[in-house]
Amino acid sequence: MNSQKNSPQKELVIEAGCTEQQYWQDLWRYRELFYFLAWRDILVRYKQTAIGIVWALIRPFLTMVVFTVIFGRIANLPSEGAPYPILVFSAMLPWQFFANSLSECSNSLIGNANLISKVYFPRLIVPTSAVVVSFVDFMISGMILLALMAWYNFVPSWRIVTLPLFIAIAFAASIGAGLWLASLNVQYRDFRFIVPFIVQFGLYISPVGFSSSVVPEEWRFLYSLNPIVGVIDGFRWAILGGDSHLYLPGFLLSLGLVALLLISGIWYFRKMERKFADVI
Repeated sequence: MNSQKNSPQKELVIEAGCTEQQYWQDLWRYRELFYFLAWRDILVRYKQTAIGIVWALIRPFLTMVVFTVIFGRIANLPSEGAPYPILVFSAMLPWQFFANSLSECSNSLIGNANLISKVYFPRLIVPTSAVVVSFVDFMISGMILLALMAWYNFVPSWRIVTLPLFIAIAFAASIGAGLWLASLNVQYRDFRFIVPFIVQFGLYISPVGFSSSVVPEEWRFLYSLNPIVGVIDGFRWAILGGDSHLYLPGFLLSLGLVALLLISGIWYFRKMERKFADVI
């Protein structure tokens, strides 16, 4: 006998003026919707593609090969004591996670317009579930890094245990920026064209293909105004160990900017949320 069929369903009462008070409780109450949206997006992400989930491996791998040839072989930039492909891919992982999250989040509300305009639920669920889908790609791409470590007989140091901390920072940066873009894209559809430009431009101004140590010392603090610089440097510090050093003032600046991005992203999303159903 299925006990769930006999358990009484809790009645949801939406009272005027009480939405703000019960909003965060509703996030937990609608957790099954969160799982459903994330699982649905994972299933349809590579549906009707010839090679399916292999796309999650091909894109970062080919980008890594190109960056290794250009920056490692032709420009002969330093590799912080590690094989250059591992240097590149240890940055490619957080960058791809961040870039995919921006793209998925910015379109998430528009893509679920029918759902948003018809029923009540905390809209915050939609963009955050999109970030989870991007995290699945992140986990799949991580297999390439493990393969590279095995190929070069590269053994990470004890710092690898700190990697979850930097993954959490990458999550915070992705959700914060994603909430901003998701909200702005509902109001101004120009962001459909702006977001791909941000992703493409950001790849070249972030230290993905090269170490941030090549940036002149007097510019490093200013360079850290890009919050992804701190995230990438943290990943490299944890994965490469050895000669890899964390530029602490710049990392703290990036960390503060990520916190500001997350808090302001939630604030702006909540401010605009009540208008989504009318505008979308």
